[in-house]
Amino acid sequence: MPKPGDSFIVQLKKAHLEWGSHRHTYTRPGLIYGEGYIQIPAKFAYSYGIFNSNNTCGANIRYNCISFDKYYSGTLLAQGNQDNPIYAKQFSEFDDLKAIGYWYYQVGAVIGDFVKVAFTTPTDVVIEHSTTKSGFHI
Repeated sequence: MPKPGDSFIVQLKKAHLEWGSHRHTYTRPGLIYGEGYIQIPAKFAYSYGIFNSNNTCGANIRYNCISFDKYYSGTLLAQGNQDNPIYAKQFSEFDDLKAIGYWYYQVGAVIGDFVKVAFTTPTDVVIEHSTTKSGFHI
């Protein structure tokens, strides 16, 4: 389970910014514009214990989230899976895959920018966007 002070930074790729229209899966028909997600690198999912719904130990998969810029507030769902299928590979808004995509749009995020995810409690996170890896406030 994540601890206060745990954090990670990811560099945005096209799939993160355009999940509904740039994906390599056929699990959903048609293109859906505006979807986005935040990648969870495997080393952080494993070391922080960020699980998905495949974990049968009752671990938390929902995280209260606010963005540093206050444009986003919602519940992130830890989902997808790493090589070990109980660990999550991404965060997206619970029941709204467009919410993170809209936040990316609001902050002007582009491919190559960065997102920092900082845990303030085991179930609360702050996300922040930056154009540089060293430009974060949190």
